[in-house]
Amino acid sequence: MTLWLPLGFAGLLAIAYGFTLSRSAPGPAKLLLKISGMVILTGVAIWAGAHWMLIAGLAACTVGDAFLAGKPQRWLIPGMAAFFIGHVFYVALFWSTGQVSGDLLNYLGRALLVLAGAGYVLWLSPSLGKMRLPVLAYAGVILVMGAAAIALPPGYGLVLIGALMFIASDAILANELFRRPPGEMPRRLPSISLWNLYFFGQMLIALGFLAK
Repeated sequence: MTLWLPLGFAGLLAIAYGFTLSRSAPGPAKLLLKISGMVILTGVAIWAGAHWMLIAGLAACTVGDAFLAGKPQRWLIPGMAAFFIGHVFYVALFWSTGQVSGDLLNYLGRALLVLAGAGYVLWLSPSLGKMRLPVLAYAGVILVMGAAAIALPPGYGLVLIGALMFIASDAILANELFRRPPGEMPRRLPSISLWNLYFFGQMLIALGFLAK
């Protein structure tokens, strides 16, 4: 019961950010509101005695959120690097938890995710310019994270849903960053959708492990 109060507060802060400042210009208010929910979520994981790799993944992503609250021209690469590190921790955590083997449908699910992700990056590729290599590296690690989530043993459904929400969020963000016409303001629906998919995906990943 005690976990739900801070988690609910974190969720309310995240929703408030998505519907208010997610499309605003960089500034202290945007930064503080954006990271507040993730700071609380990371704190809950620490307080609950979660695995250190889950805490490290959440913390790295919180740093990534802080970078991406600034101007993309300056902070996109550091932000992607922080999220890359976060996904590395998640991959290590998922694999150390145990993996399903010998299940054809599970293998097909992993293959479908990787193929769909590769196709999406290929579609984005003409718009990436000098960001091509960083995006390829980031896409690789997040797809490995997703495949590792699919391969988790039964009982980790929340983690799988959260991981897929995280991937969907990044797919929307990539479209907004690289396919939106230069100078055009971020669109309201994608901005709200990607943020809520991201934050509540992270919350489900955390809850999936905290419930064990």
